[in-house]
Amino acid sequence: MPNTILLCTVGGSHQPILTAIREREPAFVQFFATGSDATTGRPGSMTTIIGNGMPVEVRRGAEIVERLPNIPTQAGLAAERFGAQEVPADELDQTVTLMAEAIAALRARFPDATLVADYTGGTKTMTAALVMVALEADDIELQVITGPRADLLKVSDGTQAKLPISVEGIRLRRAMHPFIGAWARFAYGESAEGLGRIPRPGDDRLRAELQLALGLSRAFDAWDRFDHAAASEQIALYRQRLGADAGAQVGPLFTALRHLSAAGNSPQRTPAQLWDLWLNAQRRAVQGRYDDAVARGYRLLEWTAQWLLAGKGIDTSDLCAEQIPDALHIAANPDGKRQAGLRNAWELAAHHLGGAVGAFVEAERSHMLDHLKKRNYSILAHGEQPIAQSDWVAFSGWIEAALIPLLQTQAAGVGLKRLAPQLPQQPLWRH
Repeated sequence: MPNTILLCTVGGSHQPILTAIREREPAFVQFFATGSDATTGRPGSMTTIIGNGMPVEVRRGAEIVERLPNIPTQAGLAAERFGAQEVPADELDQTVTLMAEAIAALRARFPDATLVADYTGGTKTMTAALVMVALEADDIELQVITGPRADLLKVSDGTQAKLPISVEGIRLRRAMHPFIGAWARFAYGESAEGLGRIPRPGDDRLRAELQLALGLSRAFDAWDRFDHAAASEQIALYRQRLGADAGAQVGPLFTALRHLSAAGNSPQRTPAQLWDLWLNAQRRAVQGRYDDAVARGYRLLEWTAQWLLAGKGIDTSDLCAEQIPDALHIAANPDGKRQAGLRNAWELAAHHLGGAVGAFVEAERSHMLDHLKKRNYSILAHGEQPIAQSDWVAFSGWIEAALIPLLQTQAAGVGLKRLAPQLPQQPLWRH
């Protein structure tokens, strides 16, 4: 292979390296070898590459049975066809750096060459370093020289042959890892964008794994943007695979999507949307977007009152005079419509529904007002102050303690007995 650059780690055995050179017929060989030991002064494997005379020792146990010329001489490599880079025997970080620099120089010198890394020889650190450097790049093939073993020490001389190492799956999962990791922050759009840039692998199984991750990232991104129809369409494509892999985790998600995508007259749709809005607010808080989180919580508070009143045939955007109690003054706007904002909507709900709703309003009226004041001072309302984390913690704590139990009870009353789980922060499939 005249256009191949062979990268070899060099240890105490010369035969695997000669086998690799013979079978690959490289245009250039880059050796990575150790220098003399700083403590004992004993020579390292570099002597087998550049040593004069007969530096290669063939041993049988402790006995030296033969001495041979250096490896390039045995392989018939002229001086211009090989390079030798000294690396530490056991310092991984430095070894990786030196190897990466040497390989970068080779790429510049041989821009059209195929790089093959053979990690058969050398110390464990050298082997690990070369594999790490190779996996960081998409253009380096990996191989090892192997064969029958007579003992636990090494492959029998004369039986060695190269074994190409498949690393497509390793490289794919390394490339996917940071984008799948974005799920932990509910950053599904970021995940989808990154996964979409990864080249499609040739292996059918790996290609399916990448497509599954990409498709589900797009589905949950749509869900996170309240596009439940698109989310349902995407997730449905992978239902069989998810059912096999994720089991009980998946059922509640499909149930939630069914309620969220139901026809407008479905009694479960609005309470499902209300709960979905609250889960969305929590996701914004995880991302540190507290203004967005509180804005969603404010909308949840308002929409819940509107939903409860709608069950009594009352539309807060167009109230009839007889629907407004004497104690509540709601004037008509310039269009002649009487409309109720958040606070008045809850007062109307307390008046018309009574019971648990009335008790909620009576008990939480002052707390509601306090939280609304903080929200009104925020940038996304009428003020200039950002919502602090402490503000969100206080607001969300009140929502969880006061509003959510009421929402759960009222949702159960219309047949929505099980609320949806939070969207996943880890993959739902085995990978």
